Amino acid sequence: MGAIHSHEITGLILAGGRAQRMGGVDKGLIHFRGKPLIEHAINRLQPQVSTLLINANRNQSTYSQFGFPVIADTDTDFAGPLAGFAAGLNSCNTPYLVTIPCDSPLLPMDLVKTLADALKLNQAKIAYASSKGSDGKVWAQPVFCLMRKELLHSLEAFLASGERKIDRWFAFEGACTVIFDDESVFANANTPEELHQLENQ
Repeated sequence: MGAIHSHEITGLILAGGRAQRMGGVDKGLIHFRGKPLIEHAINRLQPQVSTLLINANRNQSTYSQFGFPVIADTDTDFAGPLAGFAAGLNSCNTPYLVTIPCDSPLLPMDLVKTLADALKLNQAKIAYASSKGSDGKVWAQPVFCLMRKELLHSLEAFLASGERKIDRWFAFEGACTVIFDDESVFANANTPEELHQLENQ
């Protein structure tokens, strides 16, 4: 089988969380260097995929103004990123879905190709990013991941059983990871202070 191409991949930007450490302000709509964080995410991901979806549970009319379909979690209990994954897989019309959070404006421009190559090489169903810190430690970045659309039923069953942890589902499906040497590309903004630090990078 050949390489996985961008036209086979739908991009999903995760903006469905409650952003409690941001005082409840919708993170995707917070400005970073003059533009909403969601706009940075779109600009970084769009060239790498065939089409985009935005997963949001609040301010959906505002998100829809960016020109892409907005989908909500089917589980209204804010079940975390996996609920967003499930919504994306359910709405995805391509063989693969790649996910990123809305608050990482520096994500790699080769993220999707790197994950796709790893997925193919390892004959895996899921490939996710990890980053190596300056101290040599490797940190999983599980919301930056590429998965096969066929995993929808597996994920729905996992969530229906009461599970919520990404690492447990990844382990169940035998996910592989790719280590990126520059951890700064996955920097995100969970607090106003972190956003300020990011702007000064």
